[in-house]
Amino acid sequence: MIVSFLILAVLIAIPTALVARARNKPWLLRTALAVYMAGIAAVTLLPGDAGLRAGQCDTGMPTHLFTSESSLLNIALFAPGALLAVLLFRRPVTAAAGFGCLSGTIEVVQSFTDLGRSCSVTDLVANVTGAALGSLAGALWLYRQRQPLRRPMRDVVWGVSVAAVSAVAVAAVFHYRIDSVDVVAMDDQKRDIVNTAEQADEWITEAAKGIYGSDTQVSGTAVETVDGRVMITAETSRGSISGLWPEKDLVKAWSSNTRGDEGSFGEEQVADAADTFARKWFPDNVAESKQQIRSIGDGATRAYIVNYRRYADDVMMPMRLDITITTTGRVIGFTARSIDDPNLPPVVVSEGEARKLAEKQTGLSSDSTLLLAQLVEGRWRPVWLVGSGDEDVVIDAATGEVVADAGHSPPPAG
Repeated sequence: MIVSFLILAVLIAIPTALVARARNKPWLLRTALAVYMAGIAAVTLLPGDAGLRAGQCDTGMPTHLFTSESSLLNIALFAPGALLAVLLFRRPVTAAAGFGCLSGTIEVVQSFTDLGRSCSVTDLVANVTGAALGSLAGALWLYRQRQPLRRPMRDVVWGVSVAAVSAVAVAAVFHYRIDSVDVVAMDDQKRDIVNTAEQADEWITEAAKGIYGSDTQVSGTAVETVDGRVMITAETSRGSISGLWPEKDLVKAWSSNTRGDEGSFGEEQVADAADTFARKWFPDNVAESKQQIRSIGDGATRAYIVNYRRYADDVMMPMRLDITITTTGRVIGFTARSIDDPNLPPVVVSEGEARKLAEKQTGLSSDSTLLLAQLVEGRWRPVWLVGSGDEDVVIDAATGEVVADAGHSPPPAG
């Protein structure tokens, strides 16, 4: 970067000085400003090894403008240039607006090119702050030296006009041509995760020992983001367990010993054992839900899957709880989805009508139907899931429309 800056500075400074001397103008300030512009170009536009993808910009609003080292460096980058411009042209408002426009242009160029540079609203705000402070310092210097400003009213009009046009132009480009990425929020989320990691580890460890036994040893934990939510997973001496933090919602667990036990429990006793487990760990899921049970495997090591589903006006709600349990009452594993029951529009399409619509769509006879709540374009809707041969058809039960490319939960077991 230093070599590039020196070359660029020489290429700009020498012609600037020669032209100024040829026109009998003071050449020192002009040359210094030209060198400084070369420095800004070198620092902001030369290729680097960081940054977002082309077409992206960090639009998170700055929260540590005067405490962040990066922001302070950006303020320091633009303040001297604006100061030199004010001393040279004696128009502080126009100088501040001009350097603000320059900063906006640099951020747009960084966002559209693969320079390894990050477009950032925080950098833009810091640069504009530096330009304003530099211009203010220049105006105060001129005042102390008793040097009058050049056409103050015209300076204000020009400066305000340049600032307004630049702001509108940059805002339009950011809105229509650039994908927003809130790095500030992402960093804050990561910071929150780090700050609460110890609490999350304690919670998931307690849950693991409560489910697998008090002598369970946790070998490690991992944190990941799933659909914008924080998932923590613990690997233990007896299996794995995952849950959402900070909601403290258990999501799944699976024992390392997946063989059934040679116990004496029948379906009724297994159902009671599963119900005791579910009411302890998932009281909100069990409330007003229906229990179904089916066996898996055979012989002495048979196990059971116990499902809990909740219905409202015959529509299966999105809550899910599936527990795999042995004939000794040992829980092998579970999967859970804890979601509040959504408010749905009334169902007006009958099962028979849904079958006819599906058969018309596929040309195949239907062999199963299920009425459930489903997310459709970000909204919960009651839908009929109609099985037609190898193809499922989703029908909006409130409108009768076929729902294209709708993800859905599989029908409950049993």
